[in-house]
Amino acid sequence: MRVAVTGLGALTPIGNDVSAFWNAAVQGVCGIAPITRFDTSDIKYKLAAELRDFDPLSRLDRQIIRRTDLFTTYALYAAEEAMTDSALAGSVDEDEFGVVFGSGVGGFDTFCEEHAHLLTGGPRRVSPLFIPKMISNIAAGNLAIRYHAHGSCLCVTTACATGTSAVGEAYRLIRDGEQTAVLCGGSEAVISKLSVAGFGNCQALSASEDPDAASLPFDARRAGFVMGEGAGALVLEEYEHAVRRGAKIYAEVVGYGSTCDAHHVTAPDPEARSSARAVSLAARALGGVDPARIYINAHGTGTALNDKTETAAYKRAFGDDAYRLHISSTKSMTGHMLGAAGAVEAIVSILALRDGIVPPTIHLQEPDPACDLDYTPNTALHTPLDAALSVSLGFGGHNACVAFAKV
Repeated sequence: MRVAVTGLGALTPIGNDVSAFWNAAVQGVCGIAPITRFDTSDIKYKLAAELRDFDPLSRLDRQIIRRTDLFTTYALYAAEEAMTDSALAGSVDEDEFGVVFGSGVGGFDTFCEEHAHLLTGGPRRVSPLFIPKMISNIAAGNLAIRYHAHGSCLCVTTACATGTSAVGEAYRLIRDGEQTAVLCGGSEAVISKLSVAGFGNCQALSASEDPDAASLPFDARRAGFVMGEGAGALVLEEYEHAVRRGAKIYAEVVGYGSTCDAHHVTAPDPEARSSARAVSLAARALGGVDPARIYINAHGTGTALNDKTETAAYKRAFGDDAYRLHISSTKSMTGHMLGAAGAVEAIVSILALRDGIVPPTIHLQEPDPACDLDYTPNTALHTPLDAALSVSLGFGGHNACVAFAKV
C-alpha cells in the first residue's frame, strides 16, 4: 500500500500551529530564552526553548486540561490541528483507524508534583489521577478515545528518536494493510529543575547563557543541546483512500529505517555503522533521485559526539554524494524537543519538500572541519526538492529515519 500524509499539527517554541512554526523556521527565528518555569539561581543551566503564548483552552476544554499532564495536553492540542487539517473524521472505519504516539519521558511534571505531595503529606495526598496522568502511553490512549480510533493504538518510546519512530511505525501499519489511517507523532514536556539537572549532570546540555550561542549544531563551538518542548502530529492515510475522498496530500511516505547502535546508553557509535544503515534503509526507496534535490532534516543536537558521528553516517550512506545533499538542523531554533522532535522535524521535511525551501541551521558561524557537509548555515535556501529524509538518533542507540517523496 502507498501511504500519504494528509494532516499536520505542530506546537513548538517558535510557533503554536503549523503555519506559524514553518514561517518562523524559514526565517531562522530562535526560540531559546531564559528559563521561566523555575528558579535557576542554583543551577548552571539557564536556557530552554519553552512554548510562548500557549493557550490550551483555544482547542481543548478545561476538564481535559485539568485531568492530563502537560505532555498529553500538548499531544491533544497538536493532534486537533492535524485532524482538522486532514478532514478525516467520518470518512474512515473506526476499526481501521489507529494511533501511534509517543513520548520520550511521559508525565514528568506530574511525577515530580505527586512525589512532593507524598513527601509533605503522606500517601493519602497522592492524587488518584497520578498514574493515568503520568504513564507514557496515556497521550496515545487519550487520542484514541478523543477520535474513536479503535484500531491499533501504540505508544513508541525510543528516547530522542520517538517521534520519528512513531511516524515510521504508523507508515508500516498502513503499508502492510493493517490500518487505513493512523494519527501519529510525539510530545514532550520536561522543562523542570529535576530534568534539567539530570540531563545537565550527564553532560548533555549547553551551559551557555547566551541564546544565540547555546544550540549550535555542527558548529565548532557546540557544547550540548538546549531543552525544548511541544508536540507534533501527523495523519497518515492509505494513498488511494485519500485520493477517493479528495483529501489534500502533502507528500508520500516512501521509506523507513530503524536500527540500533547497540553500543552505549548515551554515546553514539563513532563508526556510525547502524545510524548510516537506518538512513540507507529509508533512502533506498528514493531510487534515482538526484542527491542535490534531497533535503535531510538532521538530528543535529549540537553535542560534540552526535554531530560528527551523524556527519559520518551521511557519508557512509551516500558516499561522495553526501556533499551534494541539502541538510539542516531545526534544533538550532527549537532546541531539542526530545520525544516530540522527530514528529516536528518530519513536518519540517514535508513542508520543505512542498515549498522547495531548505530551512537554515542558525548560529552556524564556525563550521567544525569534522562536520563538512552542506548544513545550510544561517539563511534558508530556495531550491527544487524531490525527496526528504527526517533523521533521529536517541539515547540507548535508537536510530530512525523516514523518507518522504513529493507528490
